[in-house]
Parts: sequence; structure tokens; C-alpha cells
Amino acid sequence: MKLYNPPSPLETKVVSKRFGMENSWKLDTYLATGGFEGFKKAMGMSSDEIINEVKASSLRGRGGAGFPTGMKWGFVPRNTDAPKYIVVNADESEPGTCKDRLLMEHDPYLLIEGILIAAKAVGASKGWIYIRGEYRYLVDHVDDVLKEAYQRGYMGKNIAGTGFDFELYTQIGAGAYECGEESALLESLEGKRGVPRIRPPFPAVSGAFQAPTVLNNVETFCAVPDILCNGGKWFADLGTPKNGGTRMVCLAGHVNKPGVYEVPLGMNMMYFINELGGGMRGGKKMKALIPGGSSCPLLRADECDIAMDYDSMAKAGTMLGSGGMMVMDEDTDMVKVALRIMRFYKHESCGWCIPCREGTTWLQKMLARIVDGNGAVRDIDLIGDLAKNMLGRTFCPLGDAAAMPTISIVEKFRPEFEAYVAKNPFAASELVQVA
Repeated sequence: MKLYNPPSPLETKVVSKRFGMENSWKLDTYLATGGFEGFKKAMGMSSDEIINEVKASSLRGRGGAGFPTGMKWGFVPRNTDAPKYIVVNADESEPGTCKDRLLMEHDPYLLIEGILIAAKAVGASKGWIYIRGEYRYLVDHVDDVLKEAYQRGYMGKNIAGTGFDFELYTQIGAGAYECGEESALLESLEGKRGVPRIRPPFPAVSGAFQAPTVLNNVETFCAVPDILCNGGKWFADLGTPKNGGTRMVCLAGHVNKPGVYEVPLGMNMMYFINELGGGMRGGKKMKALIPGGSSCPLLRADECDIAMDYDSMAKAGTMLGSGGMMVMDEDTDMVKVALRIMRFYKHESCGWCIPCREGTTWLQKMLARIVDGNGAVRDIDLIGDLAKNMLGRTFCPLGDAAAMPTISIVEKFRPEFEAYVAKNPFAASELVQVA
């Protein structure tokens, strides 16, 4: 299925610039359009010079957390002979997000080049692309690309005649949302149950097979070649201070032109929805949106006139997340939205932490009780209290991912919950007393 629209003059194409080209995934196409120039430049630079260039770019992780990429690479100890690894998080399990899939389909060599530059920066000799189980077809596709890369001398020994050696493999997951969390991903990569590790140590010090590891998202690696070619300042200037470059945004929901767009960080969110997304479908009013994947606190329509960058979103009480933006119109039932989100997180909890395992189960039960017309006023308050008590009490952020959108929906759309409770004759009297 084609998820991207024809290029718009409002977009700034960096990582998606080859989308739509004939045979865009082929090595010859990549080389003819400037491919591997960043890698060749990196071969003449020291590790510190590469990392400093990435730091200067203000590139932040595109998987959700938004941690500065150059800083993360700088944590890897380089004064050791121990093996070092590169791991690509291509799990992409966050509901509403589908950008990494497109990058691996249409420009896999851009990802490969970014991996090689990261390997040169930290002295890594081997790496894996960990792809979610539902993307089985992508493993075959990326394997075919890697086969071509090995045959043409762009992977393995003496890559492109530079004397640099690196081995790269694909690894498929079993389709667990939890394995999008970096430490659970590493456990799964090693053949273990995909549950989070206790940290510290962090992957930069003890990652894959207990070796120092750089672990980043697909889009993050794909931004690196252009940073090396054009300079960190060039990339930083595309965005806002401390939020460098562009961002792929997966726009879905009640808009006229859903799709995946690449825009500069800092673009106004309402401008993005109205101009690139074509505005609201059917001329209806916007009610709310999920800004960066289902784990992000929701925003009301009157809160959306803000810049799309990490810091502005944090000030608004939410996150840019993984770039999965879901827009909801005035007819959307927000109680059912909360229930649908919780069904997902209850199903995907790995069960390792009691607050997450039990919390998501009870939140789903209470939300279902309200939707079924059997809820009480105390259930509304209990949902909010239980979600807040999950925050920060689990080994990984899945508990927070389930709690944060729930808290925001209850607080911002409480009248809709009360309307459901009013349908229950046994609870209606409670609402009168509260009023």
C-alpha cells in the first residue's frame, strides 16, 4: 500500500528524497544520487570528529524518546579492544507509526550508510537490524539488499575500497510491542524472552551480548549520511534550537490527505494539518489528536496551535514521540478511544512488572464497564488514580505509555465519561450528588 503522497513544496525532503524514484532501493540508483559520499567522508575523519558533527546537528532520536544522538554515541567507550556493535531498532510497533517501514522499503541503502558511519564513529565491527515480526516481508527485502551490498563490495571486508570491515545482519522479532524498548529488544536479539533489563548499565556500555552498543531508530540512522555530507550546522538550521533537521510524520485519522510527510522540526501543527493534511474530513471540527503515537498524552483542538518539536511538545504536556499523529473529529467518542488504547497495552504488556501487568488489566476492565453502561462515578476517579500510580513504577516505559494517554483523556474529556455513567440508573444519583 502506498502510504506517502506526491511531494509537497511545504515538505523538506532529506531522508525521504528518493521516495518515488524508479528502483530507489537499488545500489546503482543510490550511487547515482550521491549515495555513500557521507561514508567516504567519514573514512577520513576521526571518531571524535564524526561524533562532534552529529552533536552539532542537534539530531535527536526519532524512535520516541528524542535523546541527542551524538551524545548517545559519545557514551560508547572507545579506549577498549572489546567488540562493539550497532543495533537498529526497526521494531516500529507504536500504533499510528509507519515511517521506518517506508524507509526500509524505498531507501534501504540510506539506512546501511548511516549504520556504517555510526560503526566508524564508535569502532564497531558487527550489527543487526531488528525488524518487527509483522514486517516479515521487509526482512526478505532487506536481505536481498544486503546480498547485493556484499556482492558489490559495500558490506563485509574492505567496504568500497576503504579498508573498513563491517558485518550486518537482519533479525526478526516475534511481533511484541515490548521489544520496541531498547533493552527488551536486546534480550530478544540474544534469543531470550523480550523483557526489559534493569539499568544501569545502559546499552552504550553493556548492550548486545554485554558489549558496548549503539542502538538507534531507523530514521535516526537515515539522517546521518546527509549530516556528514552537508555538515551538522546545515542539518541543525533546518529545525529549531536543540531540535535539528526534519521529521517524518505519519498523519492519520479524520483528515482529507492522510500519509507520511517529511517536514522541518518546528512547523506549526495546525498549519501542518490544514496545509499538508488538507484539513478536516467532511468539514467537521477537530476535537483532539494524538501527536506522536498512542503512548503520548492527547491534545484538545485548542491546544494544537504549537510548534512540532520535542521541546515545544514537552511544554504542552505531551511528546513528539515516534511521529504517529492521529486526528479525531467532533464525533469521536473519547471514552471508546481510551478503551481501545488500553486494550492494546493490556495485550502487549510483557507481564514483567506488576504495576503494568495488573494496572493495564484493571484499567481495561473499568473502561469496558463504563462503555457497557455499568460504570459509576467512583470508576472515573479510580481510572485516573490508578493510571497515575503506574507512572514511573515499571522497568520500562510501557506502563507510562498506557497511563499517560488515559490520564489526559479522563482529565480533558471527563464530561463524556459522566455521560456514560448517567446511562446507568444505579449510578445516576451519584452524579446528581456530585453536581
